[in-house]
Amino acid sequence: MSQVRRQAALRPRPSWGWQDAAACRGEDLVLFFGPDGERQPEREIRERKAKEICAQCPVRTECLDYAISRPEKYGTWGAMNEDERASERRRRMRRANAA
Repeated sequence: MSQVRRQAALRPRPSWGWQDAAACRGEDLVLFFGPDGERQPEREIRERKAKEICAQCPVRTECLDYAISRPEKYGTWGAMNEDERASERRRRMRRANAA
């Protein structure tokens, strides 16, 4: 058991400093993580508003890279929703495998 703790302690922890400069800081989380049972038309409107905030964000790239590396399964991160991030993750994996 102590070996597992040591290995976990040796793993690099993600830097969260970029979040301090995020344009979404202080915004309502529901804008980026929709409520359960949200219907498609409302989701599209909400995601569009979230992506407008992301488009002006100085740390959008760091946010997206974080979400893809985890991988974050829910919400809008780096101006991409879940499906868009999954596509971007696959694209990055293909690019890395081709190199």
